[in-house]
Amino acid sequence: MKEFFAMGGYGFYVWSSMGFALFLMLLEPIYLHMQHKSIVKHIQRQIRRESARSKENQS
Repeated sequence: MKEFFAMGGYGFYVWSSMGFALFLMLLEPIYLHMQHKSIVKHIQRQIRRESARSKENQS
C-alpha cells in the first residue's frame, strides 16, 4: 500500500495534481452558480431599465 501512494517516487506530484484537479472540480459548480446569479441580476436590471424607458416614452 505504501508503494502505491509513493508511486515510484512521483507520489507527491501525482497526488498533489489529483488534489488540485479535485479542488477545481469542486470549485467549478460554485463559480458557475455565482456567475449565473450575476447574469440573472444583470438581465433583471436591464428589463427594469427598459420598462421604465418605455413608460416614460408613453407619457
